[in-house]
Amino acid sequence: MNTLEKHPMILIVIGIMGISLSSILVKYAQSPSVVTAAYRLLWTVFLMTPAVICSSKRRQELLSIDRRTIFLCILSGIFLALHFTIWFESLNHTSVASSTTIVCTEVIWVALGWRLFLKGQLTKKVGIAIAVTLSGSVLIALSDSSGSGSHLYGDILALLAAIAVAVYTLIGRIVRATVSTTVYTYLVYTACAITLVTMTFAQNLTLTGYGFGSIFVGLLLAVFSTILGHSIFSWCLKFLSPAFVSASKLCEPAVAAVFAAFLFHEIPKPLQILGGLVIIVGVIYYSRIENQTAGNDA
Repeated sequence: MNTLEKHPMILIVIGIMGISLSSILVKYAQSPSVVTAAYRLLWTVFLMTPAVICSSKRRQELLSIDRRTIFLCILSGIFLALHFTIWFESLNHTSVASSTTIVCTEVIWVALGWRLFLKGQLTKKVGIAIAVTLSGSVLIALSDSSGSGSHLYGDILALLAAIAVAVYTLIGRIVRATVSTTVYTYLVYTACAITLVTMTFAQNLTLTGYGFGSIFVGLLLAVFSTILGHSIFSWCLKFLSPAFVSASKLCEPAVAAVFAAFLFHEIPKPLQILGGLVIIVGVIYYSRIENQTAGNDA
């Protein structure tokens, strides 16, 4: 077992940094939300294709995948496409702090799905950890003083995006038990890209005419937020529970708030800072519970 497999928390930290850049980068895009999401996934598939095609091992694995797994990957890709589109649109109506915080309620939907559909166990300590992290998210959301008339609409979109990505995470838990991270994410991202392109044309939009800046934003999103973000979390699903992986993402609002402070001069209020600290405490507590469980099962 290599170092990263022994210490998956190293990649969890890298993944948190990657996904935290997502909301910041989206703010710079001039294209419609679905087009920005399509750019992101098209770039991702383009960058990943050589790694898959040029490896005989991965080509063989790709060709040997059964229909059920392919179906699950396509389904996962569809929900990921919905997540990106809905969340990117929410950022047009509410603040970075509120949107990222609400999206991070994914942990609740994952935990419920894990228990109801995958027969997972949620102990009292796990429930406390989730409650702590969510309370931190609520504090950040309450500190958002945006007076926009579409603020509530943006919050609702963020909630729907959280549910969509929770489904994506749960499906990943099933598929990653038998499929490598690279092949799994390649199939999911390809399905996601096709879904986003289809959604773009269905809305009578095009993939051109938005300037080089939007295309470049899509590339940055692909590298930092997808490959160094979502792909890493998918890898971690093989070694950590989906509930913990989702709980780790709750650090995103705190990190994104720091980025927004420097780039957009959105200075965090005391309540936002407090909420970020509470989130970190909750995730650390959850991490200790997960490590103790793993040690007992060893």
